[in-house]
Amino acid sequence: MSSSLSLSHASFVLPEGRTVFDDLTFSLGPGRHGLVGDNGGGKSTLLALIRGDLRPTSGTVEVTGAVAHLPQARSDAGATVADVLGVGARLAALARIERGSVDPADYDLVGDGWDLPERTERWLGRVGLGRLHLDRPLAAVSGGEATLLRLAGLMLTDPDVLLLDEPTNDLDAPARARLARIVDEFTGALVIVSHDRSLLEQMDDIGEVRAGGVRWFGGPFSHYAAAVAAEQESAAQALATAKADVRRQRRDLVEQQTKQARRDRQGRARADSLPKIVAGAYQRRAEVSAGRVRGVHEDRLDASRTALESAQDRVRDDRRIRLDLPDTAVPPRREVLRAEGLVPAFGTARAVDLDVRGPERIALVGRNGTGKTSVLRALLGLQAPRSGRAVVHVPWRYLPQGVDLLDPDRSVIESVRATAPEIEPGTVRAQLARFLFRGDAVEQPVGTLSGGERWRATLASLLLATPAPQLLVLDEPTNNLDLASVAHLTEALESYRGALLVVSHDEAFLADLHLDRTVELR
Repeated sequence: MSSSLSLSHASFVLPEGRTVFDDLTFSLGPGRHGLVGDNGGGKSTLLALIRGDLRPTSGTVEVTGAVAHLPQARSDAGATVADVLGVGARLAALARIERGSVDPADYDLVGDGWDLPERTERWLGRVGLGRLHLDRPLAAVSGGEATLLRLAGLMLTDPDVLLLDEPTNDLDAPARARLARIVDEFTGALVIVSHDRSLLEQMDDIGEVRAGGVRWFGGPFSHYAAAVAAEQESAAQALATAKADVRRQRRDLVEQQTKQARRDRQGRARADSLPKIVAGAYQRRAEVSAGRVRGVHEDRLDASRTALESAQDRVRDDRRIRLDLPDTAVPPRREVLRAEGLVPAFGTARAVDLDVRGPERIALVGRNGTGKTSVLRALLGLQAPRSGRAVVHVPWRYLPQGVDLLDPDRSVIESVRATAPEIEPGTVRAQLARFLFRGDAVEQPVGTLSGGERWRATLASLLLATPAPQLLVLDEPTNNLDLASVAHLTEALESYRGALLVVSHDEAFLADLHLDRTVELR
């Protein structure tokens, strides 16, 4: 069956009235299509419209072929490998038939899937999980392994249209390579929401979800980035020109008003010496002429202001986070953390010996299932190791994987003051402005923030805490972040002067951190 999807004048409005998409029209056929955009912009909503979980408020969405979807949310931890693959019931039916069952229900379950055991084994091997037993609990596999299992389960359905939402989250380098091969070999219509620049470089085109619409750019992510950069350079020039034109038209209008006021004074002086009827006619002609001239200048100023608004709309919000965090500084030779023979409670990692001194920036890497998160928690004393010991000598802050640390009912400023109660409110406001929360934005409840805003508020609560953290521990911090939020995270960490310990599979992000060393768990 051929694979395609199309949207025709499709709009989607949330129950509370916010318009997510307005008059979307585009078609996609077989090929690799990437979707990028800010958190909360509607990427996952667009996937839901395509797969039919949501109906457009107006317009139509049409899909040809069988659709499979890999969401960001993980499967139920109580499930088994067979449950995640979606093959448990059919394999059980096959086993009963092999033992002599003639129950029609068993044959209905199997359908035409008589080769299911072989296909299941083949796909588990392709995603690098051939060693897993089908009855193994999902709780016993890593987050990356769970993602690969879910992908294998989708591929067992032979989809024509494949929708992947941030598929590289939690995947180590070998797993990402396997995913890349599956993406490369898929012959149907593939739509991927991702912030992973390496994966996006495999795409045939990139769709940018922005301001209620989707714009498509031909080629991989690097072509998209170059096109946006060129557009922004042109937009910045247009904005400068429009601002100059508004200033010029405003100046011309003031000059015209000044000249007219001078003429009015001179006209009144002449009118005093003229007969009343003649003076009245002269005054009426002068007023009509002045009004016409004033109208021309005002129209020009209005046109200039309209052009300025249009130019401003074209320039993207590329504000940068610029911080000064002197209290996080650590002397070069000071011992920050020491671990000796540390074996994590979960995972396959061997004993870890780690000595962190001064403002070192260290990446902790390893294959899925080695127990990187367990190592981080054991290093900080949040989880007892199987053996060994660790001690931290400085104030620290920890950002766990996939956890929102902030109370959604608190405002941004209340959230930061909860971790820094000794800092004056005015000082907190000034610091939050550097995190791009200005004016009344600091009073906004955390629960109403966009994904990117919530992330910046979380960063602020960590970095502005008292005592200032001299060790910052981050576990997969770029998972589910849009590209702008990843950039903001990198900018904030550029200003951080303490020791940094980070677990991440995002190679581009790690390269931007300018690491001192990488520690691999084996």
